[in-house]
Amino acid sequence: MGYEAALAQYEKFAFNDGRWTRSVYKRGSGPAVIVIHEMPGLHPLVVRFADRIAAAGMTVYCPHLFGEPGRPADHPLSALTLLGGICIRREFNVWASDKSSPIVEWLKALSRKAHAECGGNGVGAVGMCFTGGFALAMMTEPSVVAPVLSQPSLPLGASNPKRAAGIGASPAEVSCARKRFEEEGLSMIGLRFHGDPFVPDSRFDRYKREFGDKFEAIEIDPRHAAPGGLKHPHSVLTINLAEEGPTKEAETRVLAFFRERTGAV
Repeated sequence: MGYEAALAQYEKFAFNDGRWTRSVYKRGSGPAVIVIHEMPGLHPLVVRFADRIAAAGMTVYCPHLFGEPGRPADHPLSALTLLGGICIRREFNVWASDKSSPIVEWLKALSRKAHAECGGNGVGAVGMCFTGGFALAMMTEPSVVAPVLSQPSLPLGASNPKRAAGIGASPAEVSCARKRFEEEGLSMIGLRFHGDPFVPDSRFDRYKREFGDKFEAIEIDPRHAAPGGLKHPHSVLTINLAEEGPTKEAETRVLAFFRERTGAV
């Protein structure tokens, strides 16, 4: 099985939305949560977080968008190797500050399927790093009720003030999310380490301006990060998650948020 052995406890299926087909790994029971993996791929520490969602009484769906499933994040063919190719793929908008990525439509279709299969109040969704902002854009899909943005890193190019403050969502998507937050009593969570160059202060300031108290910001001192990954701690729920302290508390809060919003028993 090679690297895919890390996903041995998961059911694998192909999902087609009429435009793209992607593999999805599924585990657990109860309402659905979609875990959208970070760069460089669906690595074992993303799987560990997905396992914890399943253990908390929910069904976790892990779509495979890029990289090799199960391959460790520290493999030499890692993030930098993938980034150049992904920047030109039509599924992703890497630089645009005011639009989401086309792959969000596929993720919304997966959300509809997951909700139909699993029931509950709706679907949770977490994006990480390169995919961090996708959960916000997915709010135009009514089945999505619990968006989590972990170290949202798009658009790239933080040295450009417009991109630094960009949130990778269109005005229509922002407006829809704001309306749903107010009318349905929903909210979202954003996570990052202070000083992360891929998640500028101005980006989180923008979320706070756009969504007010409906945006729950969890910002962690990098001293509390587990070592590994990038030079500056970056991956809150995976690589830099310590098993005690603020990052563990953040993980606990996210799991509780998913349970509350989706109606997990």
